[in-house]
Amino acid sequence: MNEGFSNRARRIFRSPFPWAFLAGAILLVLIRPLLRFEPAPPPPLWTLPRFTLTDQDGRPFGSDELRGRVYVASFFFARCASICPALMQAMSRLQERYAAAGMSEVRLVSISVDPAADTPEVLREHGSRYGQDRSRWTLLTGDAEAVAKLLREGFRVPVGEREDLGGGLFDIAHSAKLALVDGEGRVRGFYDATEPGLDEIFHRTRHVLRERGG
Repeated sequence: MNEGFSNRARRIFRSPFPWAFLAGAILLVLIRPLLRFEPAPPPPLWTLPRFTLTDQDGRPFGSDELRGRVYVASFFFARCASICPALMQAMSRLQERYAAAGMSEVRLVSISVDPAADTPEVLREHGSRYGQDRSRWTLLTGDAEAVAKLLREGFRVPVGEREDLGGGLFDIAHSAKLALVDGEGRVRGFYDATEPGLDEIFHRTRHVLRERGG
């Protein structure tokens, strides 16, 4: 039996096919990084106008502070009980994901659509509720007209008027999308605040960073 096994083993090792298979497998492992397809960055849609609002610490903050930074923008208001909690949780997850990936240059910006009520003090409390890291994530308020103009004419997203729902409740219609903006202030796309949407915006952010050598 041992002699028969030895004869079969010699025939196998003399055959070129096992060696060709082994060489092919090794070559595939070596060249796999070269075969990896990286999608192109999303094209610029339009450029945001220059803007200055007020951050959660009461300081001016806007396009000058964001110049050269890739960032994700969202729209919310602190007393919103419908879509805003999910939007803030989505931004919190992105904050964690960018940090875990070492993407320290990426910023997050959440702009209140109820600036009269969302004072810097309210924003500070609201941000802490969602684990805001102020070195990465900034909450913004400001003049109501300036905010509305930035959203409607800059980001080109809808924002409604304050609507009384009765019983002390109210709503303000606004976009539930997350906007990706490059370092030149150009909008690169809008994404859902769902898990698939967060995956897409995360990878799109990497593509934009790679485009600029980040």
